[in-house]
Amino acid sequence: DWSSDVCSSDLKDFMKIVVVSDSHGRNDILKTIQEKHPNAKLFIHCGDLEDDPMNFPGYIIVRGNNDYFGRFENERIIPIGKHQIYVTHSHRFSYFLRSEQLVNRAKELNCDIVCFGHTHVSFLDRFDGVTLVNPGSLSHSRDGKPCSYAILDINEDDVQVELKFEPEW
Repeated sequence: DWSSDVCSSDLKDFMKIVVVSDSHGRNDILKTIQEKHPNAKLFIHCGDLEDDPMNFPGYIIVRGNNDYFGRFENERIIPIGKHQIYVTHSHRFSYFLRSEQLVNRAKELNCDIVCFGHTHVSFLDRFDGVTLVNPGSLSHSRDGKPCSYAILDINEDDVQVELKFEPEW
């Protein structure tokens, strides 16, 4: 059970969390990413797995618009020390107002970090005290950049985000 280890309120050091999205059946890379980051405390998948989440016990996974088989939550809240991460695929949010709506939903849920997918475009921003992270897509990037995922380093006072693009995998 990840919650007893990860949700400790004492984060003296950085906690590494790997965030992926939109793998669309590219299951081989999910295991590779886990093997590449053995010191990560948590792996989050922001939807469009296109497989049964039971096949990926190391990941916390939310439902994407292409996830029809298996049991998924539509959204998740993950407490990490003083932080709370809101995880959603974001396909039910407005295309033009996505960031604002994600920040509003995060604030409703007392979350200060949002991890989301759906757009296949990596995105990092801080807005009104909320860190927004879209790791991009593991299968089909839509902005001309290589496929990508994100690494969050979280401690009590800070959230740092790094994008990893496919040539670095």
